[in-house]
Amino acid sequence: MASLQEYLRENRQAFLEKWFEALRIPSVSAESEHKPDIRRMADWLAGTLGGIGFDARLIETETNPLVFARSPEVPGKPTVLIYGHYDVQPVDPVGQWRTPPFEPTIADGKVFCRGADDDKGQSLTHVFAVMSLLAAGGRLPLNVKFILEGEEEIGSTALSAFLEKAENRDLLRADVILVSDTDKPGADQPGITYGLRGVVGYELTLTGPNRDLHSGLYGGSVRNPAQALCAMLSDVLGSDGKIQIPGFYDDVLPLSETERAELAKRPFDEAEALEAIGLDASFGESEYTVVERRGARPSFDINGLTSGYQGEGGKTIIPAQASAKFTFRLVPNQEPEKITRALEEFFRARLPEGIRMNLEFQHGAGGMVIPLESPYIQAAARGLASVYGKAPLFLRDGGSIPIVTKVKDRLGADLILAGFGLEEDGIHSPNEFFTLRDFFLGIEASAAILTELGTVGDK
Repeated sequence: MASLQEYLRENRQAFLEKWFEALRIPSVSAESEHKPDIRRMADWLAGTLGGIGFDARLIETETNPLVFARSPEVPGKPTVLIYGHYDVQPVDPVGQWRTPPFEPTIADGKVFCRGADDDKGQSLTHVFAVMSLLAAGGRLPLNVKFILEGEEEIGSTALSAFLEKAENRDLLRADVILVSDTDKPGADQPGITYGLRGVVGYELTLTGPNRDLHSGLYGGSVRNPAQALCAMLSDVLGSDGKIQIPGFYDDVLPLSETERAELAKRPFDEAEALEAIGLDASFGESEYTVVERRGARPSFDINGLTSGYQGEGGKTIIPAQASAKFTFRLVPNQEPEKITRALEEFFRARLPEGIRMNLEFQHGAGGMVIPLESPYIQAAARGLASVYGKAPLFLRDGGSIPIVTKVKDRLGADLILAGFGLEEDGIHSPNEFFTLRDFFLGIEASAAILTELGTVGDK
C-alpha cells in the first residue's frame, strides 16, 4: 500500500481530471436554465463520494438537492462535518472572459474556470483528501460527514429550512465543522479565519408624482425622488467613514490589542492592493488599518441605483420613482433587527414632504467570532503548519457566509474556516482561477487537518 505522500504524488493527474469534470458542469443556481445542471452536479458528487465507500445520497428539497455523505464508522473518534457548495455564480459579463467560462483552461500555473476556487475547487480538496487517506491507510483517522449544497450563491434556502428539523440536525451532528470557502493570507502563508462579518441588505424606494414629469414644466415646484434619494443616502455615511445612524455602534465589540496585533501579521501592502483594483487612495475610519476596516469594522455600501431615463442620449424628466439597493456589513454582537429599526427611524426623519417611502428588508445575518482556544482549532493549526512549514495566521474576514453561521449555531459544534485559495483568485468575477499549486497543497493540507482532528481527545 502506497504512503499518503506517494498516493498524492501519483494521483495528481487523476485529481485534475476529476476536478475538470466538475468544473465543466455549469451549475449556476441563480439562472433557472441551469436547473438540470444543478441536478447533474449533485449526482456527480454523490457518485464520487459513493465510489470511495461513503454512504452518499441526495436529499431532495423544494429547491435544489443537498448532497449528504457519511464515512464508515471509526469508533472512539471525533466526527467532522465538511461543508461546501456546488453551485457557482453566473458568468456575466461573459465578454470579459478570456477563456470559455465552463471549460477549465491551464495558463501560467492557474486553472481558469467559473467555480475553480469558489467553491468546487476548495470543496474537492476535501473529497480528494479523504480519498487519499482511505487509499493510503485503509481507514480514516476520524468520522467524516459531508453536506454540500446547491444554492449558497442565492441564499441557502434549502439547507436553512433543513436545519429547522431536529431529525435533520441529528443527521448532521458533529464535533467540528470544516469549511473552505475563505482564502489564505499568502501563497506560502496558511490562515484560519476566526471571525466573519455579518450582513444586512435593503431596498429603499421613494415615490413622488404619479408619472414622470416634464422637468421644464414642473422643475423647481415639486420634489424629485431621485434627488431626495441621493440626499437621504448621503446622510448615512460621514466623510470620516463612520455610519451616522444613531446607536449603530452601540453593540460593536471593540478590537482588543491582542487581536490588532494578530491582524497586523497579515501580509498586506496597501499601495499594491490599491493598484490591483485601479485606485490611488483608500477610504474609511482613519484610526483603523485597512485590514481592520475590511474584517473587523462595520461598513455601508450602495450596491445599485435605479431612477429615471437610462437609454441613449438625454430625456428631460423628473422621475416618478427612485430606488437603491444597499447593504451594511456587521460585526459580531450587532443584530440585523435592531439595525433595521434604527434605519427606518433615520430615514423617516429625513423624508421630505411630497415623497412616499418604502424600506424593504431583503436579508440579514449576524457576524461571529470563534474562540481560538478550541482543541479543534489548535489541531487544524498543527495540520496546516505541517504542510506549509509555518504556523497559520488567525484572521477576521470581511465577507459573510450566513449559512455557515447558522449551521454552527444549530449544531452547537466548533468551526474551522481554513481556505486554500487567494484573494486575487477573482471569485465572482470574470476569469476566476485557482492555482494548481494551491489546489494540490489544499488536498495535502486537508489530509493533514483531518489527521490532526482525529487525535483530539486521545489520551
